[in-house]
Amino acid sequence: MNSVLDAPFVQGFVRLCGDGFAQNWHERNGGNLTYRIRPEEIEPIRAQLRADGPWQDIGTSVPGLAGEYFMATGSGKFFRNVPLDPEDAACIVRIDEAGEKYQVQWGLKNGGRPTSELPSHLMNHEVKKALTGGAHRVIYHAHPANVIALTFVLPLEDQVFTRELWEMATECPVVFPEGVGVVPWMVPGGRDIAVATSRLMQKYNVAIWAHHGVFCSGRDFDETFGLMHTVEKSAEILVKVLSMTPKKRQTIQPQEFRDLARDFHVTLPEEFLFEKE
Repeated sequence: MNSVLDAPFVQGFVRLCGDGFAQNWHERNGGNLTYRIRPEEIEPIRAQLRADGPWQDIGTSVPGLAGEYFMATGSGKFFRNVPLDPEDAACIVRIDEAGEKYQVQWGLKNGGRPTSELPSHLMNHEVKKALTGGAHRVIYHAHPANVIALTFVLPLEDQVFTRELWEMATECPVVFPEGVGVVPWMVPGGRDIAVATSRLMQKYNVAIWAHHGVFCSGRDFDETFGLMHTVEKSAEILVKVLSMTPKKRQTIQPQEFRDLARDFHVTLPEEFLFEKE
């Protein structure tokens, strides 16, 4: 009988939570993480799962995820505690055949429920599963301070945020060539913000929630954590630049971005390569 805690995907999940807390992105119970589990990852631990619990309403409909299993952080749980006791701070849930309810089948041993952002996570998973042919499996929400700070001073526009973040480090347009999207402030945890975010995820792998945090999507834990890390580091550089001068003396120019895209074999949308005044 295989232990759930020994499963590689569980260990990867736990590691990301610890790394995110070490970056200071998860104050108290801030942030959440979900992973769409592969069928071959479920089979070795199936005997450890329980299928006799109540079915709970998701709060939205995700028929594209019917029957899928997810690992998720718990509502009110602290990221710093996930490595200490994953079975208390996280859970594995199964989605019903209609895509409207979930059942906790492992974890939350001391009670609780999955993250309150579960509707947003699942709606984004559904979008990314369809767009990537199932390749994307991780949705990660964190509260990186520098990105949040920028939502108070930059226009809440995709074009502005993308271009400013791209300009801060040469690797940025290579790591997130599609750009980033921005959601204006909305009450978290409900269907409205889930719908707004999933619309952006049709185009981007990064959605910035104004005055709140960042949502990232990726194929695996390393890619998704690395995406969040890159965006936040770029934001940190921009915060430092803006604190030193109201106007940059030099920066990467539109044609230089095109040259970079050519050499690194990425496509940069022309909408972000406008000439600045």
